[in-house]
Amino acid sequence: MIVVLIIAILLAVAIPNFLRARETSRARSCQGNLRMIATAKEQWAMDNKKSSTDEPTPAELVTYYIKGTSGVMPKCPADGTYSIGDMGTWPTCSIGDNSTPGDQSDDHIYLEAGS
Repeated sequence: MIVVLIIAILLAVAIPNFLRARETSRARSCQGNLRMIATAKEQWAMDNKKSSTDEPTPAELVTYYIKGTSGVMPKCPADGTYSIGDMGTWPTCSIGDNSTPGDQSDDHIYLEAGS
């Protein structure tokens, strides 16, 4: 009985930590994808002499500037969708906030340009 109680206590402590680690991992992966898209946009703009109001298509970015993605845009690991936007805006993810009040470390929306 005591062994079962100890295991239950350990699980009660461990499971929330595993869930938080998974969400944090998803958010970091998403942030990396957003950085990759932003870098590809900047390269596209420099190569094609575009202004801050121009917007690349996903096909333009994947074809020449996003390597290792097998010809497709990166996907958000939390099943969100990415908006590329024009050159004056940072790419965004539709997931946004991971709903952990007071903790912005795993939120998609707090990734700023240059972070």
